[in-house]
Amino acid sequence: MTERISYQDVVPELIKGLNNIEQQLKKTGLDLKLLELVKYRVSQINGCAYCLDMHHKELLEMGEEELRMHSLPAWRECLFYTDKERAVLAFAEAVTKADSEGVDDQVFESLTKFYSKSEIAALTVGITQINTWNRINKVFGTTPGNYIVGQQG
Repeated sequence: MTERISYQDVVPELIKGLNNIEQQLKKTGLDLKLLELVKYRVSQINGCAYCLDMHHKELLEMGEEELRMHSLPAWRECLFYTDKERAVLAFAEAVTKADSEGVDDQVFESLTKFYSKSEIAALTVGITQINTWNRINKVFGTTPGNYIVGQQG
């Protein structure tokens, strides 16, 4: 797909708002590597090539293992994800695939073993934020493969 609109150029103030959310997420105390893993998994579900390129490169820079990244679609079958990671991945998938019923109580409750209410709220914002980026990049045909680590600040 060729790029339809360079959204950064035509609505820079709106994109600045989205980037501000990204900066605020970094201040929440959430594990940034785990949040990046969540962004990668959500981007897999949504099939966003640009975001997959970005988050793969960011995870490598953070020291994530290739095996864990390649195994994300089958995380439930892999023993090398912690219980905390499993709870977050299940929640991220549920939020990403949420329908009119919302997120299952059991999935939500599993988060409360590891996170406070404010952390769950921040995590939810992070998950919905990557879903937003995925959709923006897919709609406008952002070209994958040219992301440079740290480019998004």
